[in-house]
Amino acid sequence: MVYTLVCHLYANSDPASIDKIKAKLIEASRVYNKDSETIDWFVMQDVNDPRKFTIVERFQQESSQKEHLENPYWKTFDPYVVPLLDKPIEILRHEELDTSKDVEVPAQ
Repeated sequence: MVYTLVCHLYANSDPASIDKIKAKLIEASRVYNKDSETIDWFVMQDVNDPRKFTIVERFQQESSQKEHLENPYWKTFDPYVVPLLDKPIEILRHEELDTSKDVEVPAQ
């Protein structure tokens, strides 16, 4: 099954931090989407609060993170982004559900 990370970032109050984070996320997406075991690396900005960002990282399996973390670009990401944040990055880890098969939903 697909292993997915959902990461929430919240920029600090300096308006310049928003543009810096946005640029770094776009750059990171372009780099990480080239990793062989990365299915996709989406970056998003909240429509109501420009300080809120979300990254959705989809990997073939949990062990695919090894390639991701060994990518030389990774060493540039946290040192650049973390000082621009108001709080630590929240990372949620998920296994995507298999939606390819029919299911029977139990009655309530």
